[in-house]
Amino acid sequence: MQILPGIAVSPGVAIGEALVIDNEGFRIPRRFVARDAVDDELERLAAAIAAVEAQIGRDRDTITTKLGSQYGAIFSAHLTLLGDPKLREELAQMVRERHYSPEYAVTRTLRRYAKTFQSLDNAYLAERAVDLFDIEKHLLRNLTGRRRGELAHLVSPVIVLAHALTPSETANLDRRYVLGFATEVGGAGSHTAIVAQGLEIPALVGIGPFLSDIAGGDVVIVDGDHGQIVVQPDQDTLDRYHHEREQHQTLSMRLRELRDLSAQTADGQRIELLGNIEFPHEVEQCKQHGSDGIGLYRTEFLYLGAETEPTEEDHYRAYASVVEQIGSRPVVIRTLDLGADKMAHLPLPQDETNPVLGLRSIRLSLRNVPLFRKQLRAVLRASAVGDVRVMFPMITTVTELRQAKMVLSDVMEDLDEAGVPFNRDIPVGMMVEVPAAVILIDRFLEEVEFISIGTNDLIQYTLAVDRGNRDVASLYNPGDPAVLRLIRMAIVAAIGAGKSVNVCGQMSSNPFYTMLLIGLGLRRMSATPSAIPEVKKVCRSVTVQQCEQLAQRVMSLDSARDVTTCVREELKKVVPEFVV
Repeated sequence: MQILPGIAVSPGVAIGEALVIDNEGFRIPRRFVARDAVDDELERLAAAIAAVEAQIGRDRDTITTKLGSQYGAIFSAHLTLLGDPKLREELAQMVRERHYSPEYAVTRTLRRYAKTFQSLDNAYLAERAVDLFDIEKHLLRNLTGRRRGELAHLVSPVIVLAHALTPSETANLDRRYVLGFATEVGGAGSHTAIVAQGLEIPALVGIGPFLSDIAGGDVVIVDGDHGQIVVQPDQDTLDRYHHEREQHQTLSMRLRELRDLSAQTADGQRIELLGNIEFPHEVEQCKQHGSDGIGLYRTEFLYLGAETEPTEEDHYRAYASVVEQIGSRPVVIRTLDLGADKMAHLPLPQDETNPVLGLRSIRLSLRNVPLFRKQLRAVLRASAVGDVRVMFPMITTVTELRQAKMVLSDVMEDLDEAGVPFNRDIPVGMMVEVPAAVILIDRFLEEVEFISIGTNDLIQYTLAVDRGNRDVASLYNPGDPAVLRLIRMAIVAAIGAGKSVNVCGQMSSNPFYTMLLIGLGLRRMSATPSAIPEVKKVCRSVTVQQCEQLAQRVMSLDSARDVTTCVREELKKVVPEFVV
């Protein structure tokens, strides 16, 4: 049994067989073949080995001609390994006697060989593990050729293990068969993490290199509650996790009873609880969990993975679908929040050394006004369908905000002249996610009807922590006193100006911080759909006075560790089942 820590991005426990996806995207599941198909599978294995031998031979000859015999010798070594009679016999034996598929026989055997080489003290032999991995890839490429797109067409339950998953790949995971996933890289605030929360499946990222130690079919446990993955657990561990999963399911069933109840504190204070979504189909999840509306509709996924820029109609259909589904409840649409590094189809710099501080979000939109106008036209058209509000991301200066509002006014004039219906009084808001926006919050509040605090970026920019870097992940902490002071400043200023204020980052999706946010004065939160029941439970279990007393104690503390301890102790009194 092996236990590996990671960054938990979606809660829950998943137990099942591993579907390992290596860096080149191969599926490596454990599969068995029928007894009467063994001979055919052996022939397929032999044909693959022969084809790979021929390909490696051609590579050897080409490299020898271009670079010299010393480089060609690398491929000669591969041929020697592949031609080893013992290896070939073991591969055939796994198919013939254990009825494993050739794909599984290849990955199981070669990874075991590679691990043996890696454990040797002889540096030269240890390096041969790389050659074995290369041979494995050659054979799997020949045997399957299947890539990550196949993740959308699974036919049996698995836990996906990969070096990395892109947001679009994550979004296409079939929840009927993908029980959970874990990746070697990634951070808590990444878009992949956000999509995982939307899918409501247990997920870990940022584990570090671990795929070489796991073969397809190994039993694994993804623990999204404690942030760890357990590989080949013993029976006691399996029993414990099965029990924990049952408890989690029981709690979920109890929380469903809150669906039609408001998020009202025990002393009668109404808390507006909205949902964060990426795609129109997530509206149904918000409704099922009792959301008061959509507090953050991220529009980036119309762009991610698209070979061409989305049209105005693409935007409008997506927005109108959300508005129609949610009915009379509000929908806050955030304009494009991506960087130039993610917009390959536009003539933009693709080599920014630090895209988080580069041409992204509102900066990108203002640099590409035709793109911006196209999105705003769709947003305004959708405002004729229901209660739509528009929000600009990553506002840093008052000038940026005024420029964005000016483009919005110009688009309104165009639609007016064309006779296209829209809400002329559409509420306009901004994201507060950089310290500069908080420092000048009084000026910004004169320009907007509402603000929404994006804690993910606010934490990142305040603490100078790359939220996708696992080496500094421990410094990325919502409970840091500096972050809490900024949040309080923004909330107090908005309340004083009579403007609506919301928190829409991961902090509002974590019931651990619900009491603290209420105590800081917040009366509107926007969370991932799956988190709404737990946040609502906390709201209904506390009084405003309890929350304000907690906030007062917390704001006198000097470290994130002390803040966490203080919040945990108080939360344990009111909702002990949420405290780990």
